[in-house]
Order: sequence, then C-alpha cells, then structure tokens
Amino acid sequence: MPESKSIAQLCKIVKPLLSWYRKNARRLPWRENTDPYRVWVSEIMLQQTRVAAVIPYFLRFMEQLPSVEALANAPWDQLMKLWEGLGYYSRARNLQKAARVICEKYGGIFPDRYEEILSLPGVGPYTAGAVASISFEQPTPAVDGNVLRVISRLLEWDADFSRGAEKKQVAHLLAEIYPEGQCGAFTQALMELGAVVCTPGTAPRCTACPLQEHCCACAHKTQASFPVIPPKKPRKREDKTIFLLHCGDRIAVRQRDAAGLLGGLWEFPNAEGHLDADAAEAWLWGHETKAGKITKIAPKKHIFTHIEWHMDCYLVLCENTSPAFTWVTKGELEEKISLPTAFQKFSGELAL
Repeated sequence: MPESKSIAQLCKIVKPLLSWYRKNARRLPWRENTDPYRVWVSEIMLQQTRVAAVIPYFLRFMEQLPSVEALANAPWDQLMKLWEGLGYYSRARNLQKAARVICEKYGGIFPDRYEEILSLPGVGPYTAGAVASISFEQPTPAVDGNVLRVISRLLEWDADFSRGAEKKQVAHLLAEIYPEGQCGAFTQALMELGAVVCTPGTAPRCTACPLQEHCCACAHKTQASFPVIPPKKPRKREDKTIFLLHCGDRIAVRQRDAAGLLGGLWEFPNAEGHLDADAAEAWLWGHETKAGKITKIAPKKHIFTHIEWHMDCYLVLCENTSPAFTWVTKGELEEKISLPTAFQKFSGELAL
C-alpha cells in the first residue's frame, strides 16, 4: 500500500478518535496522572496480562514501591511477592534492573528521551513509545497487538505483523499523524479502541466505533480476516512430579536457579518426569527425606507461552526436615514466599 495513501487515510481518524476517547476512556489507576514511573510500571505489567488482573497488582505495587528509588532498593523477596501470580517474572527482574540504571545514570530522574528510555533493561519499542508519548508528549507510537489490529482493519493491511519490520512500518505511519500537544491521549486512544471496541475475533463492535466510516474492513465486511495471524508453533511438553512435603507445621520449598524459566523464584520440590510410587520413594530417599505417609494427588497442567507442564503430585508426611530444602510455615508461605502460579495450583492440597 502506498505510504502517502495510508497516511492520508489515517489522518482522518485523529479527531474522531480523540473525541471518542475523551468521552469513553476507562478510569484506570495508572491514568490518574502521567508520572513516567507509574506509566512505565503499568505498561510492563500489562504485557501479556489483562487489565482487570493488573489493577490490584498495580495498586499494591505503588503503595509499597512508590518511586524509582524504592523499586531500585527493594529486597528481592518483596519484589517477587508483589509480582506473585502475574507471571512472566523476567519483567519484574528487568524493572528493578532498569530502576537501578535510572538511579545510577540519571540520578533517580526518569529519562525523557525515547532513545534513553528504550535503552533501559526490559524496555522495547512499544513500552518506550508509550512512556515517551504519554508522559512526555512526544510523537512516539506504542504499537501493540491492539493497535496493530485497529490499523490492519482500517487499511485492510494483510501483512504478517509478527515480523519486526512490519511493526516498524506501522509505527512510522502513525508517527506522521500524531497531534501536537495530544500525543499521550492519541496513544491511549488507539490502545483503548483496540481493547474495548475493535476486539479480536469475528464480532468487533463496529457500530460503536468512531472510525467506522473510515474503516476499509468494516466497509467490505472483512473484519475477521484482519490482522493476518500466522499459525503458532506447538508448545513443548514437559512432565514433572511435584512433592508437597510436610513435617509438623513446616512445608518444604526451595529456590530455583537464577537463570531460566521462573529464575530465582521459590517452588515446591519437584523432579523431571512422571515418577511412579517406587521412583518417588527413591527420589525422597536421595534427598535425605524419610517419608511416613505418601498420597498421590490429582495431576494438574500449567501453560506457559511456549511450554506446557504436566504435573503429577505426591503429598508426603515426613519424619524429618531434610537439609536439602527450606522449611517454612503456611503463614510464611502465604506472606513472604513468592510461589509461581504453576505451584500455587497445589497449595489447596496442603494439610496444615
């Protein structure tokens, strides 16, 4: 599609979209002001996570870590507990890394240039564009899945947007139409439209869309064909056996290696593969655990982005607290230990 034609068509959406947003924007806690710290944290939390799920996490995070300095200096266990259940824990690790860079390199003041924001750990073009436009009124588009869906339908653009080059082209086109003095509102309006009106699937709310008369897909009834989504690769399956180990009022946990999936978080002890009763007893013996009663628990599954865990589980009443593990009370597990959702699925089986 010729660039000049695309820009001319997109120019038509600015006024009606901003007018619609002023009347219909959801009241969200990170929209109370344009403080870059709040905007940045919210955008990182919202990656791969629904708005409704993020709200309580964001409020709790801001209450306990209200500034860049507070985040930079937060104890690891506090940060992980605040993030517990949100998933994609590398986001939290990179948040703290970036906060420390801001403190060390910029004196605790959030950088206001797109290129400087983009250089922070864990920040990509989308997040940098969002912060620079919303907090500093710069014409820097934040192109996420919602925005790509809106633009692809408006222009009937059949590109494969999973490729970086295509996303850059969308960002380039949008940068040409950003309204001076209203950059932040325009960024949020595009996001909002994709989130609540121009939704995925076969039934977008076209009759409620302020851009209906400018949308090629709506005119041609081709909304369901856009954006073009390439087939996903099948997820890798991993089998595991989880052990819920009890000794008196104590429960066994251990900390995962810093690198890799769920790096640095706590977990219930576990083994690779599905272990039968004899293999489970041998595993316990190898970890200096003298088992009393062993009960098989119903299996569970947890889905990550590219991996599926299929988990068997044994509830074990132990006669000793093995030094191979850290032993905590149920209260400590709930209040201090950051346990990923994959392991929380078995928390209801705890006997204490």
